[in-house]
Amino acid sequence: MSRNLILYYSRRGENYCAGTIRSLEKGNTELAAEYIQRAVGGDLFALETVEPYPADYYACTEQAKTELNHGARPALKASVESLDAYDNVFVCGPCWWGTYPCAVFTQLEKLDWRGKKVLPLMTHEGSGMGSSERDLKKACIGATFGKGLAVRGADCKNAEAAVSAWAKKSI
Repeated sequence: MSRNLILYYSRRGENYCAGTIRSLEKGNTELAAEYIQRAVGGDLFALETVEPYPADYYACTEQAKTELNHGARPALKASVESLDAYDNVFVCGPCWWGTYPCAVFTQLEKLDWRGKKVLPLMTHEGSGMGSSERDLKKACIGATFGKGLAVRGADCKNAEAAVSAWAKKSI
């Protein structure tokens, strides 16, 4: 049986959903990560930055854009130190400016990916996977990669069957 890590960054509070700003009690990516865990088992690991992103959606997107443009690697409250216990790593996050939030790369770049399979999932509101799969291949040197899944954030609450089927097929 495969050993799975479900690594994710998710945003609660103000989010862009179906053309409007909504406040979410639980972020879309967190929902998708939980669907994966229910489908195939594994350890959930939520990435959290030491300095929180602004609560205001638009201020958050501007900070995310600045980080991306400067190649920032925001400090994390906690990190996965080793992938030795895992065969598969689901990397889940929202699409911020066409890729994962920079905080995801803070974590990914610290790890030895040799012999691991990476399975990307991205929540989005129209940009699909963006450049995230290409960016993962640069950050996760030595890994093999499965086909990614893009889930529209506004549809995430009703996407458990699709996410579960993808996860089961991917490992």
